[in-house]
Amino acid sequence: MSSPLSPVTLIRNVRVPYGGADHAVDIAVEGDTITAVPPADRSAASTATAPGSYDGRGLLALPGLVNAHAHIDKSWWGLPWQSYGGEGTTEGRIRHERARRDEIGMPSVEITRRVLDQFVAHGTTALRTHVDVDLGLGLRGIEVVREALAAYGGALTAQIVAFPQDGVLRRPGVLALLEQAAREGVDHIGGLDPATIDRDPVGQIDALVGLSAEHGVGIDIHLHDPAELGAFQIELVLDRVERLGLEGRVTIAHGFAVAQLADSRRRDLLARMGEAGVTMTTVAPLRLPQLPLHELDEHGVAFAFGTDGVRDLWSPYGTGDLLGIAWQYARASSLVHDDDLRRVVEIATGAGAPFAGLPANELRVGDRADIVLIDAENPMDSLVRTPPREAVIAGGRLLVG
Repeated sequence: MSSPLSPVTLIRNVRVPYGGADHAVDIAVEGDTITAVPPADRSAASTATAPGSYDGRGLLALPGLVNAHAHIDKSWWGLPWQSYGGEGTTEGRIRHERARRDEIGMPSVEITRRVLDQFVAHGTTALRTHVDVDLGLGLRGIEVVREALAAYGGALTAQIVAFPQDGVLRRPGVLALLEQAAREGVDHIGGLDPATIDRDPVGQIDALVGLSAEHGVGIDIHLHDPAELGAFQIELVLDRVERLGLEGRVTIAHGFAVAQLADSRRRDLLARMGEAGVTMTTVAPLRLPQLPLHELDEHGVAFAFGTDGVRDLWSPYGTGDLLGIAWQYARASSLVHDDDLRRVVEIATGAGAPFAGLPANELRVGDRADIVLIDAENPMDSLVRTPPREAVIAGGRLLVG
């Protein structure tokens, strides 16, 4: 067995699902890139142990899981149990978190590393994480996250969203912090419920798209507001994307409104989102309608899954298993047919890679060597059982196995 972070140059005897059928292959890797995927060589000579060789033992190989909506800076993983407190509203959770985060040492490099370790153990090789930016923290959370990620030596791919959890406009100075974060290299700036948090949807959205246009960063905005109120804010975003030429730069996180609209209204909105390249992420909330898989695909609206917070002051739940979130989405959406289950796995893995700034991944020559090995019959079986991840390779380096 190779040591953690050791380079892998050949993964022998794995099954890769191409075109709905499994193919027994070897996967050759050079650096962080797949260079060849020949049929599996099961000859005696091929089974000899060599440096950089990993025996896949006939396991199912999938592209690494992509966690497109995480909050790795604000967990209490590894600390004594933290009882749920405060009020259950968005405002209540914000206040409770602000009151207690310093007491438990949030954000912390050590805790953030623990969360990342959980992600990796469950097969995540790339992520997009929202990191709190506010007047109390400044940009310290971003520094913490970067330091925690550095321990993976570039094997783990991550994009950072500077996230104004406490609002953008209602706290003077936050917008300046977002601009500073944009100048200092974050991938995206965030927003939060422009209508109900800042109570100024036009003002918040104009401020965010202005920074995006000036600094070339993306926008990833939390939008919890329901039905027509949420749709109205998405339309405000679309107006500005179209006017300023920001196609392909905006993600709507949560976007509960989309699943709550009347059918014709939802389809019209999705068609416009697809044309503008506006993407979505979901954490598959159990108590709300799910984003409609077939309609999103029909209108070209790319979407991906995220774990949201994991054991944080908003909720004690979360294991860091992105495949478990995909399972939750499929089950709550009543998806049962093979094509749909396979599609959900694609979204959770290679199709989600652009949400972390990577090309889509199908484990073909030229793709990044982000690979998870699972003891499963096929992708559908891996989704409905979510078995343990037997090996995790990120950027051509063995992280688990």
